[in-house]
Amino acid sequence: MKLLYVGDIMGEPGIEVVEQVLPEIVKAESVDIVIAQAENVSQGRGITTADYERLKRLGIDGFSGGNWTMHHKEIYPILNSPQEPITRPANYPSNVPGLGYKYIHKNDLKILFVSLLGNIVGKDAEKPKDNPLTTIDKILQESKTEAPDVIVVNFHGDFSSEKVIIGHYLDGRVSAVVGDHWHVPTADARILPKGTAHISDVGMCGVLNASLGVSLDSVLPRWINNMQTRNILEVAKPWQFNAVLIDTDNPTSARSIKQIQKIF
Repeated sequence: MKLLYVGDIMGEPGIEVVEQVLPEIVKAESVDIVIAQAENVSQGRGITTADYERLKRLGIDGFSGGNWTMHHKEIYPILNSPQEPITRPANYPSNVPGLGYKYIHKNDLKILFVSLLGNIVGKDAEKPKDNPLTTIDKILQESKTEAPDVIVVNFHGDFSSEKVIIGHYLDGRVSAVVGDHWHVPTADARILPKGTAHISDVGMCGVLNASLGVSLDSVLPRWINNMQTRNILEVAKPWQFNAVLIDTDNPTSARSIKQIQKIF
């Protein structure tokens, strides 16, 4: 099975990038299933139900979550539904709406996908959350009765050291560990020693010449004189598409992982 994990879809440019690029990649690479990071979809913060349905119509089968997932309350019923393939971080406290892991059934395979939040995620670092390593241990234990064919873990965090640690911690226990949140792709996509596919950060979909999708003019004052400014999303081209293609049908290993980047 070929699984395409698409990096953070950042605002309207990110959605349009996916609209233009995803169909050709799915066809060219014979992709079986698509999972995308969806915490920045709607104006850069969370995802609305309309954008969720729009992306589903493009052929995205599952949506992982991050620190902005809970921004739009209208998405909460969808996050709560086991039948809707969208997650929020699994290591949020139990009183937070939504589910941190779900199953996708496709091509006679059962795919478990999990979202986890790192211990340090920007200004949300002090918000309550459970330990991501002990959280995934519990999920993997609970999933044994479901016997998934493929297990994909998304790790949304800031520290490269933490992303590397969880990759090795889960090596030989899941099919793939895919990091994101930086919006900048790293060059470390590989199969770890025990067989798990791993990358520290898959990158983003949206504007290339910006600060992670935000206009440079709107953020430069913060770095020059500590001014408090409002994020304004950039829309000008060139745009970028970043993803990884993972070949696996095993819950504890993968055959290969390949980075895909398109700039146009």
